[in-house]
Amino acid sequence: MTVPEGRSRKVSVPRLRILWSFARPHRRALALALVLALVGSGMGLATPMVTKGVLDALGGSGSMRWPIAALLLLLVVGSAVMYWQWTLLGALGERVVLSARESMVRRFLRATVPAVTRRPPGELVTRVTSDTVLLHQAATGAPVGLINAVVMLLGTLVLMAVLDLVLLGAVVAAVVVVGVLFGVLMPGIATAQQRAQDHLGRLGGNLEGALRAIRTVKAGRAEDRTAERIVADARTSAEHGIRAVRREALAWTISAAGIQLAIILVLGVGAWRVSEGALEVSSLIAFLLYSFGLMDPISELSQNVTALQSGIAAAERIRETDDLQTEQTEQTEQTEQTEQAERFVRDVPEREAPLPDTPVLELRDVTAAYGPDAEPAVRGVGLVIPRRGHTAIVGPSGTGKTTLFSLVLRFLEPTGGELLLDGRPYRDLTHDEIRSRLAYVEQDTPIVPGTIRDNLLLARPDATEAELLRVLREVRLAEKIDALDEGLDTPLSGTAVSGGERQRIALARALLRTPDVLLLDEATAQLDGLTEAAVQECVRGRAASGAVVTIAHRLSNVIDADTIVVMEAGRVRARGSHDELLATDALYRELVEALRIAADARAV
Repeated sequence: MTVPEGRSRKVSVPRLRILWSFARPHRRALALALVLALVGSGMGLATPMVTKGVLDALGGSGSMRWPIAALLLLLVVGSAVMYWQWTLLGALGERVVLSARESMVRRFLRATVPAVTRRPPGELVTRVTSDTVLLHQAATGAPVGLINAVVMLLGTLVLMAVLDLVLLGAVVAAVVVVGVLFGVLMPGIATAQQRAQDHLGRLGGNLEGALRAIRTVKAGRAEDRTAERIVADARTSAEHGIRAVRREALAWTISAAGIQLAIILVLGVGAWRVSEGALEVSSLIAFLLYSFGLMDPISELSQNVTALQSGIAAAERIRETDDLQTEQTEQTEQTEQTEQAERFVRDVPEREAPLPDTPVLELRDVTAAYGPDAEPAVRGVGLVIPRRGHTAIVGPSGTGKTTLFSLVLRFLEPTGGELLLDGRPYRDLTHDEIRSRLAYVEQDTPIVPGTIRDNLLLARPDATEAELLRVLREVRLAEKIDALDEGLDTPLSGTAVSGGERQRIALARALLRTPDVLLLDEATAQLDGLTEAAVQECVRGRAASGAVVTIAHRLSNVIDADTIVVMEAGRVRARGSHDELLATDALYRELVEALRIAADARAV
């Protein structure tokens, strides 16, 4: 949420409600912390009055035993209360941060693919790591501190009034001036901090993208240019941060100067009143102690108002993630309908399994786009995937091949037509029910953080060691992993394995599922000829017992397919076997010739 230049962001009630939503689950602990803070403040307020009693006892030759004992008691009990309060608020702040982070992480991973990919990953990471830190103080300590500071300030002024009304007038004048100046400065601090956080989020997104493409950046000798673009956001964030710091420093300086001015006035006016006999020396000293003590509540007010401003800005950015459309929401809406369908299936045994001739997957006149105002990526696509066999999808770039996979995996919802799994419409199935029947190998084959074992077990955590070794042998990775010191428990990173090894790990992960439908988005692009031949043999074996759908960019993947679907401009142009399409479709002949030339070039 970017704030337009020149518009101040005030602490309005709706914005405070956003921050309060994070603290509300912990309101009982907050109430206890507030009670402890007020008790501690009450002891602090009592100290000058007890000190006055000590001075009066000294001047009147009375016993000092009880006033001194009272001071010691206030010190011990006040310290214990302070320790309890700080411990309680610190732990509470950590729980608020943990809750916000857990909520965002789960929402990001449950969000629809278009909702997540619409923002740079680094910017989302910044909200989880950086913005949540600002909640630590703002959602717990700041509300308690503000209330406590106000009570302490009012209590100090009341006790000052008990001691001397004339001196109180001088102090109140200074406090009013400080309060007015604070009210003028605070909105500017909030605006600057909000903009600093916005640019920090952009920095995170741009830096994450640059590090992901580090080889491309270096190959293009673009390190300095890329760094300059990223650092531009850092500079802008720093500029707004410095602006906020300057305003904060001015607020602090004004508050300190106001208190010093009040003390000078108290000294001058108080000395005159003592000389006139209108005020006792002990009362003047107690009044001065309260004057010095005014710095604490005023400082606490300024600190907590600043923390509140930062926390509100962070809370708004965090709450923006609630707008991400999640798959879980759609599943929840379908829960009752799904449960009814499952009960119906259980009650009718003859319908538990689909008919043998029912396609495992079917697309009926499907149209889809990547946004409400975007042009359709596919239009009126009809496609039938039989229970067994290999279907290859070919076509020039940008014709909607990967979009079909996004629809089948329900990463993307169609805007027209419908998809069916075993004859049941997708709308009657949850995302988990659909994906439990599918396995997918992405074109980029990303590595998931963790070990080789973690990557293989990602979709089937109950697989045995024997099953892991079987799929590794199928993709010719068993010997490579056996040679590693830690074997399957070797940690993986983006640079720990080659592109071909990454593809084979992803393929082994998919094969481990024994899915009804195996979706391969050019899964052999980075493999050498021998390994590709072994993988193709594995794919043929899987096609004999289930469905394999391949987005093909290599000639070997095309020729072996039982059915080839040719796409053009988001539509299915033709379908058939290799020989049939060579004889009937000009675009397919051009594609095959291009693939053959590319294969010959690789062979050379």
